[in-house]
Amino acid sequence: MDISTTKDTPLPSTPPPPAAEEKRAARGATRPGDRIFLGLSRGSGIFLLVIMAAIAVFLSYRAVLAISQDEGNFFTTFEWNPTGNPPVFGIAVLAFGTIVSSVIAMAIAVPVAVGIALFITHYAPRKLGGPIAYVVDLLAAVPSIVYGLWGALVLVPQLDGLYGWLNDYLGWTGVFEWQGGAPRSMLTVGILLAIMILPIITNVSREVFRQVPRMHEEAALALGATRWEVIRMAVLPFGRSGVISASMLGLGRALGETMAVAMVLSSSFEINLSLLDPGGGTFAQNIASKFSEATEMGRDALIASGLVLFVITLLVNGAARLIIARRKEFSGANA
Repeated sequence: MDISTTKDTPLPSTPPPPAAEEKRAARGATRPGDRIFLGLSRGSGIFLLVIMAAIAVFLSYRAVLAISQDEGNFFTTFEWNPTGNPPVFGIAVLAFGTIVSSVIAMAIAVPVAVGIALFITHYAPRKLGGPIAYVVDLLAAVPSIVYGLWGALVLVPQLDGLYGWLNDYLGWTGVFEWQGGAPRSMLTVGILLAIMILPIITNVSREVFRQVPRMHEEAALALGATRWEVIRMAVLPFGRSGVISASMLGLGRALGETMAVAMVLSSSFEINLSLLDPGGGTFAQNIASKFSEATEMGRDALIASGLVLFVITLLVNGAARLIIARRKEFSGANA
């Protein structure tokens, strides 16, 4: 055995002991840059919580002022007349319209957005997927007022045929019964909102599907799975939490959309069983249309309705977080 060769051979490096790692981490934590970054990050989080608390306090204070003078039931009244004697106003119609229009938008947009995201990431060739993704990104940048103008001038006149078909074949249900007139109803609002939230859900879902481990897909293909079976068994379980998050982002925009709804909907304070009959309203649309001419009492009433929308949004986001937390361990992300 050659002793000189043995002496010249470098010994394998050994990892530092845990105590040395702790000392190194402690030295890093005391560096000025780390302290500044930690302070800025912590301050940003606290500042966000302070803003949310300030908004909640302001809305609650003004809402209490309005509700204390309301002669009706704020949650069940079908009338909005805060300047009357006595003042009467309620959110029953607004809550119904906001929820119905958002549900319609989600029912239309989520399947289409997930399908587009899957097509871009797993089916379309690169030369075709890139332009489609670019067009979807452009849709996200279109202002709400432009969507509203397009909806009022282009979408509404083109829905007569669809409304007639729904009335002929599904009018017996009462939900799709159409009495004629301009199609400025909750269904029209839902379709317009679906188009508006489509790029948000598509973009987030697309990025989530791109993060699926390649080994998962190759393993499924090696076992003889078809392309659809790979998507069903590997892609969708991995991206389920991301799709839920994307859907909640889209739902947040649908709940708070203002100008587009105001330009398309023929608002009235009545609840119609048929989705094709004009009428109804949403929180954001009612605030936008009545705030400029409202008295002090009327503004307090509108702020009270805004508080309800604020609470609904918090509940929706909280429910989404619970769903994501429960689904995360089954999504395959930790595999």
